[in-house]
Amino acid sequence: MLNENIKAIRKAKGLSQQELAIKLNVVRQTISKWEQGLSVPDSDMLISISEVLETSVSTLLGETVVETQVDDLKAISEKLEVINLQLAQKKAVRRKMIQGLLLTLCAVTVIILILLITLNSPYLTWNYNDPETAVLGVGFHMFEWVFVRLAPIVLIGAIAGIFLTRKKM
Repeated sequence: MLNENIKAIRKAKGLSQQELAIKLNVVRQTISKWEQGLSVPDSDMLISISEVLETSVSTLLGETVVETQVDDLKAISEKLEVINLQLAQKKAVRRKMIQGLLLTLCAVTVIILILLITLNSPYLTWNYNDPETAVLGVGFHMFEWVFVRLAPIVLIGAIAGIFLTRKKM
């Protein structure tokens, strides 16, 4: 049991037999004999081993320590795989949402342009002697003037955004 625990804890700490031997001021063959169960360390050496391996003497002498490094790596890789899948799904949802917003922006821009063209600026025939009508007419004229100049830029930007966010195969 001691031999198995020394070996398992040494490997879990990422130490070779040679590295452990250097830290304990013994030869590598001594470590090999301990791990094979051919000899056992004395009580002082057992304390030194526990200090170097950062574990208690009772753990070294107690129950068998199971090497969990392979299982840990497998569990970590499975968790990373799940996280990667979740991130890919979030990215796909975000891409679809952005494309939907850009398509909506294109549709709204085209609808407003068609509406402005078909209405042919009806506010120009209004009576501007009434202050409320004058303010409303100026507001419509300002909106139309700004929209007609910005709409092509918005439309081109939205179409470019749709192509840039499409899924690459």
